[in-house]
Amino acid sequence: MMTQRLTALNVWKRNTRKHAWLVWFAWLITIAAFIVTWRIMNQNTLWFFLADAPEQIRDLGGRMFPPSWSYINSLWGPLWDTLNIATLGTLIGIVIAVPIAFLAARNTTPSRRFVRPLALLVIVASRSINSLIWALLLVAMLGPGLLAGVIAIALRSIGFIGKLMYEAIEEIDASQVEAIEATGASLMQRLDYGIVPQILPTFFGVTVFRWDINIRESTILGLVGAGGIGLQLQAALNTLAWPRVTMIFVVILGTVVVSEWVSSKVRNAIR
Repeated sequence: MMTQRLTALNVWKRNTRKHAWLVWFAWLITIAAFIVTWRIMNQNTLWFFLADAPEQIRDLGGRMFPPSWSYINSLWGPLWDTLNIATLGTLIGIVIAVPIAFLAARNTTPSRRFVRPLALLVIVASRSINSLIWALLLVAMLGPGLLAGVIAIALRSIGFIGKLMYEAIEEIDASQVEAIEATGASLMQRLDYGIVPQILPTFFGVTVFRWDINIRESTILGLVGAGGIGLQLQAALNTLAWPRVTMIFVVILGTVVVSEWVSSKVRNAIR
């Protein structure tokens, strides 16, 4: 009798038969797409060149070491330019991104139908184009130099800072703003006392994080003529001066490590 009752019970299954077939079909499509993509990517690959790739790596590594330590004195100026590009670009991006963030947030925008879509369009456009591409366009329009690098970093920073800031604005505690509004506070007073204190930690965290990212991106803008240490890297690569290339890599690595340490300290301080 007990056995009949147990067999009559429904056995729980993780997925229904239909769902299981859908999962297998999705895996089949994924594998097929991977195979097709892999074949398209490698249809012009000369595989016999890969046979001596380990030997070429050893040869290039032998040329790159030891680094040219005497060349380091020539890198301080370009490194300073790189830091300036990152810092000024971040500051300009902040000045533009913060107002755009308030225009994009649902709870602070003056118009959800017209203003908010335009603000979101600016944020998406900035995030869609890499800083290296911005630098290419700006070098073509403004000529090579630090100005193109600064503006490229700023244009890229607008989307990053604007997106994180408008999301932080939308997630604030509305009751605090309503309490301040109930006292008869003006719009600026509601922003100053109700919204800004809530998003200030996010603002500082995002700013420092973006500055850290911009230092890394600024190191390669010189490859397209936007100034900084990337110009020295491009010159060393063009002349096959591999010990200098290694020295530039060491300086870039040291700079990124220091910026990461500073960024971590600042983020921990504002928590």
